[in-house]
Amino acid sequence: MTERVVEVPRLPPRRADSHKGDYGRVLLVAGSRGMSGAAVLCGGAALRGGAGLVTVACPREIQDTVAAGNPCYMTFALTGNVADLPKADAVAVGPGVGPDAGGLVRDLVAHFAGPLVIDADALAAIPRGGFVRAVPAVLTPHPGEFARLLGKPITEVQAHRETLAVEFARAEGVVLLLKGSGTIVTDGRQVYVNSTGNPGMATGGCGDVLTGLIAALLGQGLPPFDAAELGAWAHGYAGDLAARRFGEVSLTALDLLDHLPAAMVAAQR
Repeated sequence: MTERVVEVPRLPPRRADSHKGDYGRVLLVAGSRGMSGAAVLCGGAALRGGAGLVTVACPREIQDTVAAGNPCYMTFALTGNVADLPKADAVAVGPGVGPDAGGLVRDLVAHFAGPLVIDADALAAIPRGGFVRAVPAVLTPHPGEFARLLGKPITEVQAHRETLAVEFARAEGVVLLLKGSGTIVTDGRQVYVNSTGNPGMATGGCGDVLTGLIAALLGQGLPPFDAAELGAWAHGYAGDLAARRFGEVSLTALDLLDHLPAAMVAAQR
């Protein structure tokens, strides 16, 4: 039996004497040749989501490009060794990493004990049969990626989105965020169906923004289910604000970043 969640968690007000260390060190493993934009969008979203310190770990060949994308985050050249990565309170891996990052993903799952977001190409590398982790990982597939995880046709996934999401989350011990109209967030015991967002968000890069946003919320101490729930809501609300201004046809992922501040203000009320 699952509990249907309708209330979205809110961020508490910030203390007057707080400092950047209070809001999380967030590490984003993102980007590859030809996909540096995914790393920039993910890093920008983590900043807009309130993370105290953001580091984008990417291949050395694109490090200068990613660094030029935003002066507010740090960058780190990937070595392929998890032990070399900077210390972090929360990690996200996947946006734009390409199909060759499987070893790094598996090492992160095995050796990073904190909150972890797994997205995009990184989803193909996750172990199956249940994660043995003190903190559940947050997986953020779109329907096609979820269909591949399940080994089922995408038509079946779309016809039974909630049931399959709940069963998978319960069996694997994760928080699953299944993207699409009415994004579903579930840990196998609770289910939240998101009501924000619009078809204009069906464009490249929006998922990268969501990943960075959820990582920022995890870094600020929200439990995985709450971070995924609030992340889905704020991401969609930023998209709705952007669509009101630009329309759905012309909306881009950069527009989401521009409207995340207003969404995060709403998330604090």
